[in-house]
Amino acid sequence: MDSRTSATKRVFPPLYRSSGDAPSDMLAFFHILERLKTQKRTGWVDHGIPDAESISDHMYRMSILAMCTSDQKLDVSKCVMMAVVHDLAEAQVGDISPREGIPKAEKRRLEAEAMHNFVHEMLHNSPAAQRIHALWQEYEEGLSEEARFVKDLDRLEMALQAREYETRHARDLQGFFDSSVPHLRHPEVQKWGSDLMAQRSASRAARLDVESKSS
Repeated sequence: MDSRTSATKRVFPPLYRSSGDAPSDMLAFFHILERLKTQKRTGWVDHGIPDAESISDHMYRMSILAMCTSDQKLDVSKCVMMAVVHDLAEAQVGDISPREGIPKAEKRRLEAEAMHNFVHEMLHNSPAAQRIHALWQEYEEGLSEEARFVKDLDRLEMALQAREYETRHARDLQGFFDSSVPHLRHPEVQKWGSDLMAQRSASRAARLDVESKSS
Protein backbone atom coordinates (compact mmCIF):
# COMPACT_ATOMS: atom_id res chain seq x y z
CA MET A 1 0.00 0.00 0.00
CA ASP A 2 1.56 3.30 -1.11
CA SER A 3 -0.35 5.65 1.18
CA ARG A 4 1.41 6.51 4.45
CA THR A 5 -0.11 7.11 7.86
CA SER A 6 1.37 9.18 10.68
CA ALA A 7 1.22 8.30 14.36
CA THR A 8 -1.84 10.54 14.61
CA LYS A 9 -3.65 8.64 11.84
CA ARG A 10 -3.33 11.39 9.24
CA VAL A 11 -3.40 9.58 5.91
CA PHE A 12 -1.32 11.01 3.07
CA PRO A 13 -2.20 10.47 -0.60
CA PRO A 14 0.12 8.14 -2.50
CA LEU A 15 3.11 9.86 -4.06
CA TYR A 16 2.82 10.32 -7.81
CA ARG A 17 4.78 7.97 -10.03
CA SER A 18 5.95 9.23 -13.39
CA SER A 19 4.10 7.86 -16.40
CA GLY A 20 7.18 8.40 -18.54
CA ASP A 21 5.26 10.93 -20.60
CA ALA A 22 6.43 14.44 -19.73
CA PRO A 23 3.27 16.30 -20.86
CA SER A 24 1.04 13.94 -18.84
CA ASP A 25 3.26 14.28 -15.79
CA MET A 26 3.19 18.07 -16.03
CA LEU A 27 -0.61 18.02 -16.24
CA ALA A 28 -0.63 15.84 -13.13
CA PHE A 29 1.35 18.57 -11.36
CA PHE A 30 -1.08 21.23 -12.55
CA HIS A 31 -3.96 19.14 -11.20
CA ILE A 32 -2.37 18.47 -7.81
CA LEU A 33 -2.19 22.24 -7.30
CA GLU A 34 -5.97 22.21 -6.99
CA ARG A 35 -5.56 20.68 -3.53
CA LEU A 36 -4.10 23.99 -2.37
CA LYS A 37 -7.36 25.66 -3.42
CA THR A 38 -9.61 23.17 -1.67
CA GLN A 39 -7.72 22.25 1.53
CA LYS A 40 -8.57 24.48 4.48
CA ARG A 41 -5.90 25.77 6.85
CA THR A 42 -5.94 23.43 9.84
CA GLY A 43 -5.66 26.05 12.58
CA TRP A 44 -8.89 27.72 11.56
CA VAL A 45 -10.73 24.44 11.12
CA ASP A 46 -9.62 23.37 14.62
CA HIS A 47 -11.08 26.60 16.00
CA GLY A 48 -14.44 26.01 14.32
CA ILE A 49 -14.16 28.83 11.79
CA PRO A 50 -16.95 28.08 9.28
CA ASP A 51 -15.41 29.89 6.30
CA ALA A 52 -11.81 28.81 6.89
CA GLU A 53 -9.37 30.00 4.25
CA SER A 54 -7.61 27.59 1.91
CA ILE A 55 -3.85 27.17 1.69
CA SER A 56 -3.77 29.06 -1.61
CA ASP A 57 -5.86 31.89 -0.12
CA HIS A 58 -3.08 32.36 2.43
CA MET A 59 -0.29 32.29 -0.15
CA TYR A 60 -2.07 34.68 -2.50
CA ARG A 61 -2.42 37.45 0.06
CA MET A 62 1.20 36.93 1.11
CA SER A 63 2.29 37.52 -2.48
CA ILE A 64 0.36 40.81 -2.62
CA LEU A 65 1.81 41.85 0.74
CA ALA A 66 5.27 41.25 -0.70
CA MET A 67 4.49 43.64 -3.55
CA CYS A 68 3.56 46.34 -1.03
CA THR A 69 6.98 46.60 0.57
CA SER A 70 9.00 49.79 0.23
CA ASP A 71 12.25 48.01 1.15
CA GLN A 72 14.45 48.59 -1.89
CA LYS A 73 17.08 46.14 -0.61
CA LEU A 74 14.75 43.23 -1.23
CA ASP A 75 14.31 41.39 -4.51
CA VAL A 76 10.55 41.85 -4.58
CA SER A 77 9.98 39.53 -7.54
CA LYS A 78 11.76 36.75 -5.66
CA CYS A 79 9.69 37.47 -2.55
CA VAL A 80 6.45 37.21 -4.54
CA MET A 81 7.48 33.91 -6.10
CA MET A 82 8.67 32.59 -2.75
CA ALA A 83 5.33 33.46 -1.16
CA VAL A 84 3.54 31.56 -3.92
CA VAL A 85 5.59 28.37 -3.44
CA HIS A 86 6.44 28.38 0.29
CA ASP A 87 3.56 26.02 1.19
CA LEU A 88 3.59 24.08 -2.06
CA ALA A 89 4.47 20.80 -0.33
CA GLU A 90 1.12 21.00 1.44
CA ALA A 91 -0.54 20.00 -1.83
CA GLN A 92 0.77 16.53 -0.96
CA VAL A 93 0.96 16.43 2.85
CA GLY A 94 -1.73 18.97 3.81
CA ASP A 95 -1.46 21.66 6.47
CA ILE A 96 0.07 19.75 9.39
CA SER A 97 -0.63 21.50 12.68
CA PRO A 98 1.32 21.15 15.96
CA ARG A 99 -1.66 19.58 17.75
CA GLU A 100 -1.31 16.50 15.52
CA GLY A 101 1.86 15.53 17.34
CA ILE A 102 3.97 14.99 14.23
CA PRO A 103 7.58 15.90 15.13
CA LYS A 104 9.05 18.88 13.28
CA ALA A 105 11.78 16.69 11.80
CA GLU A 106 9.18 14.31 10.39
CA LYS A 107 7.12 17.20 9.02
CA ARG A 108 10.21 18.54 7.26
CA ARG A 109 10.98 15.09 5.87
CA LEU A 110 7.47 14.65 4.51
CA GLU A 111 7.50 18.08 2.88
CA ALA A 112 10.95 17.53 1.37
CA GLU A 113 9.75 14.17 0.02
CA ALA A 114 6.72 15.88 -1.54
CA MET A 115 8.86 18.54 -3.20
CA HIS A 116 11.25 15.90 -4.53
CA ASN A 117 8.25 14.08 -5.99
CA PHE A 118 6.97 17.23 -7.70
CA VAL A 119 10.38 18.14 -9.07
CA HIS A 120 11.47 14.73 -10.35
CA GLU A 121 8.37 12.61 -10.97
CA MET A 122 6.08 15.35 -12.29
CA LEU A 123 8.32 18.10 -13.67
CA HIS A 124 11.30 15.93 -14.67
CA ASN A 125 13.82 18.26 -13.02
CA SER A 126 13.14 20.92 -15.65
CA PRO A 127 14.46 24.48 -15.27
CA ALA A 128 11.03 25.46 -13.96
CA ALA A 129 11.15 22.64 -11.41
CA GLN A 130 14.61 23.70 -10.28
CA ARG A 131 13.46 27.31 -9.89
CA ILE A 132 10.45 26.27 -7.79
CA HIS A 133 12.55 23.99 -5.61
CA ALA A 134 15.28 26.58 -5.12
CA LEU A 135 12.75 29.16 -3.93
CA TRP A 136 11.12 26.65 -1.58
CA GLN A 137 14.49 25.55 -0.21
CA GLU A 138 15.61 29.14 0.32
CA TYR A 139 12.47 29.84 2.32
CA GLU A 140 12.92 26.70 4.40
CA GLU A 141 16.53 27.55 5.23
CA GLY A 142 15.62 31.13 6.12
CA LEU A 143 19.11 32.44 5.52
CA SER A 144 18.43 35.20 2.98
CA GLU A 145 16.84 38.59 3.60
CA GLU A 146 14.05 37.62 1.22
CA ALA A 147 13.34 34.35 3.04
CA ARG A 148 13.19 36.07 6.41
CA PHE A 149 10.93 38.78 5.02
CA VAL A 150 8.53 36.22 3.51
CA LYS A 151 8.48 34.33 6.82
CA ASP A 152 7.37 37.56 8.48
CA LEU A 153 4.64 37.91 5.85
CA ASP A 154 3.55 34.38 6.72
CA ARG A 155 3.11 35.48 10.33
CA LEU A 156 1.46 38.79 9.48
CA GLU A 157 -1.01 37.22 7.06
CA MET A 158 -2.16 34.86 9.78
CA ALA A 159 -2.68 37.78 12.17
CA LEU A 160 -4.64 39.68 9.53
CA GLN A 161 -6.85 36.66 8.96
CA ALA A 162 -7.34 36.17 12.70
CA ARG A 163 -8.51 39.76 13.04
CA GLU A 164 -10.96 39.33 10.18
CA TYR A 165 -12.38 36.15 11.70
CA GLU A 166 -12.68 37.86 15.09
CA THR A 167 -14.69 40.65 13.51
CA ARG A 168 -16.82 38.36 11.38
CA HIS A 169 -17.60 35.71 13.99
CA ALA A 170 -17.31 37.60 17.30
CA ARG A 171 -14.51 35.28 18.40
CA ASP A 172 -11.39 35.81 20.51
CA LEU A 173 -8.40 34.40 18.62
CA GLN A 174 -5.68 35.82 20.87
CA GLY A 175 -3.44 32.80 20.46
CA PHE A 176 -2.94 33.50 16.78
CA PHE A 177 -1.71 37.02 17.55
CA ASP A 178 0.55 35.79 20.35
CA SER A 179 2.25 33.31 18.02
CA SER A 180 2.77 35.77 15.16
CA VAL A 181 3.03 39.51 15.83
CA PRO A 182 5.69 39.40 18.61
CA HIS A 183 7.94 37.39 16.29
CA LEU A 184 8.00 39.87 13.39
CA ARG A 185 11.52 41.08 12.63
CA HIS A 186 11.44 43.12 9.42
CA PRO A 187 10.90 46.79 10.40
CA GLU A 188 8.18 47.46 7.85
CA VAL A 189 6.30 44.27 8.67
CA GLN A 190 6.66 45.09 12.37
CA LYS A 191 4.99 48.44 11.63
CA TRP A 192 2.14 46.73 9.79
CA GLY A 193 1.73 44.36 12.72
CA SER A 194 1.76 47.25 15.21
CA ASP A 195 -0.88 49.08 13.19
CA LEU A 196 -3.02 45.96 13.10
CA MET A 197 -2.82 45.50 16.86
CA ALA A 198 -3.64 49.19 17.44
CA GLN A 199 -6.66 48.83 15.16
CA ARG A 200 -7.73 45.72 17.05
CA SER A 201 -7.37 47.42 20.44
CA ALA A 202 -9.35 50.47 19.31
CA SER A 203 -12.12 48.31 17.91
CA ARG A 204 -12.33 46.20 21.06
CA ALA A 205 -12.39 49.32 23.26
CA ALA A 206 -15.18 50.84 21.18
CA ARG A 207 -17.21 47.64 21.42
CA LEU A 208 -16.79 47.45 25.19
CA ASP A 209 -17.83 51.10 25.48
CA VAL A 210 -21.02 50.41 23.52
CA GLU A 211 -21.74 47.33 25.61
CA SER A 212 -21.25 49.22 28.88
CA LYS A 213 -23.58 51.99 27.79
CA SER A 214 -26.28 49.57 26.74
CA SER A 215 -26.15 47.53 29.94
